[in-house]
Amino acid sequence: MKHFSELSPSAERIVNAAEDLVQQFGFNGFSFEDIAQVVGIRKPSIYHHFPSKHELVAVMTQRYTHRFCARLEDIEASFGGATERLQGHAALFSESLGKEGRLCACGILGAERNSLPESLRLQVKDFFTRNVTWLENVIVAGQKQGQLIDTVPAAQLAQLWLSAQEGALLVGGTYQGPTPESIACALLASWQR
Repeated sequence: MKHFSELSPSAERIVNAAEDLVQQFGFNGFSFEDIAQVVGIRKPSIYHHFPSKHELVAVMTQRYTHRFCARLEDIEASFGGATERLQGHAALFSESLGKEGRLCACGILGAERNSLPESLRLQVKDFFTRNVTWLENVIVAGQKQGQLIDTVPAAQLAQLWLSAQEGALLVGGTYQGPTPESIACALLASWQR
């Protein structure tokens, strides 16, 4: 399997199209024909870069996870406090919702996990594991600084936070319900000391 950093410009356009389509329709909601139409190429050109849809989406997931984690590093560098870092995390999810109501690519793939090959399921799991680990570290720091409650273990709060963010994308995009940032404000109001 290719690594996302080795993509040619034309392969990157294909991965970009795949990411947009996954965020709109999920893994099972698009084909190579759809990608060909979006990119303006023929299907054989896609197969030249990616022999299967699974490999294409695996490279897309790898890149998506890398970019998301880079954004988490940016949040850490920009904000010192736990509450600001958590708000920054929520803003990443709001960005997806702001892009025509798009879902988190790994969130929608997670919903389709039973139809994905094991290797792709593991990549999606890696995305969530990295998020929960980052969140847990932020929450532990906030608890030690006295900013956040410590009556609930940080690991549970991290899982609750991520679940609430993914849920806000799904529910908020469906009926103009809560945004990830409004969910974040509600959670932080109950978690702050």
